[in-house]
Amino acid sequence: MIRSTARVLAVVLVPVLGPGPAFAEVIAFKLLPNYSRATFKSDAPLETFVGNTAAEGVAGTLAVDPAKPQTGTGMVKIDMNLVRTGVDKRDADMRSKNFLETEVDANRWVTFEVKGVEINGPLEVGKAIPVKVRGVLTVKQKPVERVADATVTWIKLTPEQVENQRRFGFTADNIKVRARLATTFADHNIPLPQIFVFKVANEIQLETDLTFVRQ
Repeated sequence: MIRSTARVLAVVLVPVLGPGPAFAEVIAFKLLPNYSRATFKSDAPLETFVGNTAAEGVAGTLAVDPAKPQTGTGMVKIDMNLVRTGVDKRDADMRSKNFLETEVDANRWVTFEVKGVEINGPLEVGKAIPVKVRGVLTVKQKPVERVADATVTWIKLTPEQVENQRRFGFTADNIKVRARLATTFADHNIPLPQIFVFKVANEIQLETDLTFVRQ
C-alpha cells in the first residue's frame, strides 16, 4: 500500500515540479585572434586617426555560464607594439620613451579585466544582447575602473557545422563580443608631450570586436 501511494505521488508531482533546475555550466573560452580586432581612435583639433591591431596583437580569455552571464570573468590584452595608425613616424612616436614607452614589457600591453556584467537574463543563442561590462583598464601600468557598452552573442554550431568550421578555429560554442569604452591619458598618468597637444586627443575611444571559442 505504501509503495502504491508513493508511485501515485510521483506521477502527480513530476509534471508539476518538472525535471528540476539545470546545473550551471561555466564555459571556458579563448580569443580567436584572426577573427578579433581592437581599435583606438583619437580626435584632436589638428588630426584624427585610428590605430588598429594586427591579428596577433590581441589575446584573451573568458569564462561564462550562459544561464548566469552576470558572473562572467575574463581578460583581454592588446599589444601596443603591434598597433598601426597608417603613419610609421606617428607609431614610433607613440611607442617612444616620451609617451607609452612600450620597450618596457610591462608598458607594452593595454589590458581590460572583467569584474562584473550587467545584463537582463541569460544569453540566448543567436541573439545579440546589450550588456554593460565593468572592469579595470590598465594603460602603462596605471589601472582605472571603466564600464564598457557592449553586445554579446552566443553562437552554437551543430556537429556538422563544427566539422566545416574547425579549420578556421571555431567550436560548438562561440561568443562574439562587440564593445566600446573611453579613457584619457591623464587618468593613466600619461602626460601628452607638447608636440602632440593639437595632434593627439587626451580622450581615446577604444572599440573591440572579439570572437571567443570554447577551449
